[in-house]
Amino acid sequence: MDANKNAIAINTSKLSSLIREKTVIIMTGPGGVGKTSNSAALAIGSALSGIDTCVVTIDPARRLADALGIETIGNDPVEIGTSSPGRLFAVMLDADATFDELIVKYAKTKEQAGKILSNRVYQNLTKNLSGIQEYMAMEKLFELHNDSRFKLLIVDTPPSYNALDFLDAPRRLMSFLDNRVFRLIMTPGPAILRPLTFATKAVLRTISRVVGSEIVDEAVAFFQDFEGMEDGFRSRAEAVQSLLHEQTTAFVLVTAPRGDTISESMTFGEKLTGFGFSLSGLISNRETPDFSIPGEPIDQNEGLSKDDLAKLQDNLSKMKVLKEFENREIQKISAALNSERIIRIPTLNRDIANLEDLAQMARYLI
Repeated sequence: MDANKNAIAINTSKLSSLIREKTVIIMTGPGGVGKTSNSAALAIGSALSGIDTCVVTIDPARRLADALGIETIGNDPVEIGTSSPGRLFAVMLDADATFDELIVKYAKTKEQAGKILSNRVYQNLTKNLSGIQEYMAMEKLFELHNDSRFKLLIVDTPPSYNALDFLDAPRRLMSFLDNRVFRLIMTPGPAILRPLTFATKAVLRTISRVVGSEIVDEAVAFFQDFEGMEDGFRSRAEAVQSLLHEQTTAFVLVTAPRGDTISESMTFGEKLTGFGFSLSGLISNRETPDFSIPGEPIDQNEGLSKDDLAKLQDNLSKMKVLKEFENREIQKISAALNSERIIRIPTLNRDIANLEDLAQMARYLI
């Protein structure tokens, strides 16, 4: 096992530099590879290194709370009690609550905010509109990045296809706000009343018959009440777009050495590059332990029959073949994505269930 330890020591120095040089680390990758556990472990390792850290998940599942061994995580940073020299916080995105907070923030008056929050169109929008989770994650990222309580923000993203939506959310939101139709609707004054009166009267009547005139009235009221707030959303989207491309933001891809997972990870990594981002690190999680290390050979010790010895030797041979396959897969993705920082974590002997388990895992990262 000494060779394994040496390999880990080489890799941890590379990842240690990330937590000291960056202010945002975004953990990405396919589902089911242990991304959440690695995010939580990296956060604990960072806190153990004396860095005040916040780990946030934009995945609506409860995996982060489970990994940290606590019952609940809210939309606001909750400090996790540890004995580390750095403070540790955790957040689980609540898209509805984040949207409500933004309405209150950007509304010109309490009355305007109250009208929007009580509007049924707005309430349905926050729960059913495609992309809301990603838009609100973008807003939360900006808010947490400007929180003075911590120096490092570690973001645990959903599986790769949703993570791309999150990374593209600032651009799509700015595109929507700059859309000619949206700008026409939001333009105040009598000029807009004429085209709405003549060009859309028939359409509104048809919609009213289907969904009811009250819903149409509330939709019109929602857009009217939203007037003047779009600039706040646009400026935040621009700020997040800039933050994602800053030198102090890093992307780490978490994968597992399986053929299908490696293929998906490579595709995601290529798309990430297409967005203008580059990988700062690659974590290969749940690898087969390396049994090819020289040591005492398996011997026919007391209580070990020849059949048992043969089975052990056959199993060892199969494990070596599997390890060789994993090595080839990791070399393939490393070459394809031009990643120099590679952290290789073997399959642990038990599931991650509490802070102690995460601290143990952090040794492979920090």
